[in-house]
Amino acid sequence: MFRSILLLCAALALALPAGAMGSNVVTTPQVRAELLAHAPEGVGPGRPLQLGLLIEHQPQWHTYWKNPGDSGMPTTLAWTLPAHLQAGGIEWPTPKRLPVGPLMNYGYEGRTLLPVAVDVTQAPAGASVRIALDAEWLACKEVCIPESGHFELDLPVQAATAAQGALFAAAEAARPRPRPEAQASARLEGEALVFEVHGLPEDWRGKAVELLPETAGVLLNAAPVQASWNGGQWTARAALDPQRSEGPPAMPLVLVGAGSSAGVQLTATVTTPWPALAALPTLAAPAPGEAFAPPPATPSSAPGPGLGLGLALGLALLGGMLLNLMPCVFPVLSLKVLGFAAHAEDRRGLLAGGLAYTVGVVVSFVALAALLLGLRAGGEQLGWGFQLQSPLFVAALAALFTLIGLNLAGVFEIGAVLPARWSAARARHPLLDSLLTGVLAVAVASPCTAPFMGAALGAAVTLPTPQALAVFAMLGLGMALPYLLASAWPALARALPRPGAWMAHFKVLLAFPMFATVIWLVWVLGQQSGIDGVAALLGVLLALAFLAWALGSPALGARARTGLATLALALALPIFGWAWPALHAEPSSAATPHEAGWEAWSPERLAELTAAGRPAFVDFTAAWCVTCQYNKRTTLADAEVLAAFRAHDVALLRADWTRRDARITAELARLGRSGVPVYALHAGDGAPPRLLAEILRVSEVKAALAGLDAGARAKSAALR
Repeated sequence: MFRSILLLCAALALALPAGAMGSNVVTTPQVRAELLAHAPEGVGPGRPLQLGLLIEHQPQWHTYWKNPGDSGMPTTLAWTLPAHLQAGGIEWPTPKRLPVGPLMNYGYEGRTLLPVAVDVTQAPAGASVRIALDAEWLACKEVCIPESGHFELDLPVQAATAAQGALFAAAEAARPRPRPEAQASARLEGEALVFEVHGLPEDWRGKAVELLPETAGVLLNAAPVQASWNGGQWTARAALDPQRSEGPPAMPLVLVGAGSSAGVQLTATVTTPWPALAALPTLAAPAPGEAFAPPPATPSSAPGPGLGLGLALGLALLGGMLLNLMPCVFPVLSLKVLGFAAHAEDRRGLLAGGLAYTVGVVVSFVALAALLLGLRAGGEQLGWGFQLQSPLFVAALAALFTLIGLNLAGVFEIGAVLPARWSAARARHPLLDSLLTGVLAVAVASPCTAPFMGAALGAAVTLPTPQALAVFAMLGLGMALPYLLASAWPALARALPRPGAWMAHFKVLLAFPMFATVIWLVWVLGQQSGIDGVAALLGVLLALAFLAWALGSPALGARARTGLATLALALALPIFGWAWPALHAEPSSAATPHEAGWEAWSPERLAELTAAGRPAFVDFTAAWCVTCQYNKRTTLADAEVLAAFRAHDVALLRADWTRRDARITAELARLGRSGVPVYALHAGDGAPPRLLAEILRVSEVKAALAGLDAGARAKSAALR
């Protein structure tokens, strides 16, 4: 059944509209991005050719320079060009200083064009060439939203393309220029780097000059630069970042004089040796441009990344077994019960199905882990359950469970939809259904974190790849082990009712857990894409239900089925076309309100609280994490727990990982975790945070808060 439904989903996916293809414009609530080209003499060797991404920001929104400063990420452009065309790097315009609270960033507001020069080595064949671009940028205001777009443009080869020449000319005028007569050097003096520059423009003398470092992680961007003029020499003293990660022999800079729209680009040679760098964390270090976060903390009450391989394997096995008790796995549990009942009299079939299910679970865990580890090795900030951060993946799961539920309820029969050859293949390979059930179980179980799983997963991502995959394989074995043992236990088969008419009613009953899972997935997507995304998904599910009934209803004749299926497709295609952009859209700010007493987590806010000596409780959560939602509505909503938080003046911070957030991923890694939920209690005294269990209990939270008083008394006694 499951193999057939997956095949049906694949066939329906072919009906996605052409609107899903790329264009030269991408619009979000924050920016409008457009791929532009400038080829005033056509496309050919020796002729000028420029491409560029034009970003028009909404008021108060901004994107980032190649050195984003204390937070943010630079815009990246990945080109797909025809043969004999080679794109260079971004010719960055001079950025602005963007103060954000205690931080200093560098970036762009308003309208900005990021141009790229293209070298043509041979005249292209054909009348036009296809230009494709995959761009990623971070749009920030009070919040930061990672965005991306796929752009395509057909560029004429012989005809001139010069309509956007003014924009490219403006970008060229705003680009910082090297100044041959300018000379710069730098020397270390205590905790500062002193720059001396000669040969700057004469009309700059006596005026304020901004210093913009191109190398991230060296200077304290938010600290004031002490600068002065002595004749034609400009001297500036810039504070070093206490958390600096670089000691470069030369510092490329952009200097911008007051009233100038473009800066001067130069390189200052560092003439004094750098002191040794402080020991830096090796676990999930922040990517270039990532926001500053507090130093790594070692969990004090839960196993961390220092676990040995043996202990990690044991915890993974135990955590995988307990994963079967999580509510997100219940729909698959019910399907396995139905499978056991169907094979109660066939011990060999029962055992073969259990083995196939185990293979499906273990292989799926290992494949998902390999993908996760590969993406992390490539620089992506991801953790366990990352696929649920994609609205399209959530929508696909909702569609799959809707079709399964409709099939169980008898709305349509797979055999009426698939060709007879496919149905015969299903009969010849019954074990494939069991294997795909295991795959489905992993897809649904990945948002859940059972006890002992957090420490095991946190350790796995720090181990060498073969050992890490072994931990994930053990996790899958633990999850499948109860079914494998049950399928091999003769007493269980004898205890099950004999197959009969009751199974038809039981099959219909099992449709309702599937629909309950769909409700949860719709809610998750609402947290990601807002009310428009929910409406779009419900429209898609309605279209799928109508199409499945029209194609596979056993009560319809062949002519009625053909006519209704044609009508269903005619209605479904416009719905899919309408839903596609809605499922990509970001939610409005009203879609994700903060609960009373809680505020959004950020590294800066946590650092501010701990510096003031105030304790803080951080809830790392996600809408797709069922365990997180259970704890949120039980222990974290308990009146005694909330009163204890208030009595100890604990700040409540919530780190929402529903959508990808590189800062949260990095913080989880520093805590020795790779997924949610994670609960960290910071005492406010600089000590490492205490990590609580994945499934919170009221008594555990109250005991941890009571420990704050004990720690304060011990510190007071030590001072006396």
